[in-house]
Amino acid sequence: MPEARSPMAAFAQSVVNVIDGPVTWFRESIVEPNQKKSVWYHQQFRRVPTIDQCYTDDAVCKFEADQQFRRDRLVDNEILSILRLRFEDCMMYEAPDHMKKCKPFMDTYKEAEENWFIKLG
Repeated sequence: MPEARSPMAAFAQSVVNVIDGPVTWFRESIVEPNQKKSVWYHQQFRRVPTIDQCYTDDAVCKFEADQQFRRDRLVDNEILSILRLRFEDCMMYEAPDHMKKCKPFMDTYKEAEENWFIKLG
């Protein structure tokens, strides 16, 4: 058997329903069905042919390939910077015994650095 609510609780619930009801309806029936479900927090560009795949007289293809290369280089630089900061933070935090504990960070950074030099020179 349900408990009897006090008149004040019933009044408070009716006020909540009057204020929250239209807002909840609007969100569930208008906003959420029209939202784009995306897991990306940045703009996503489609991949274009590399510059060696462009025809010699295709300026647009060369421009797009150059812009893609620049974006890729910026991303690679940022990844390398993040790995370097992780290694440096580990060195600072694990000060006296840092060589044993920070070796995985150093190995990851050195491998990424080598791959960066192979890819970008």
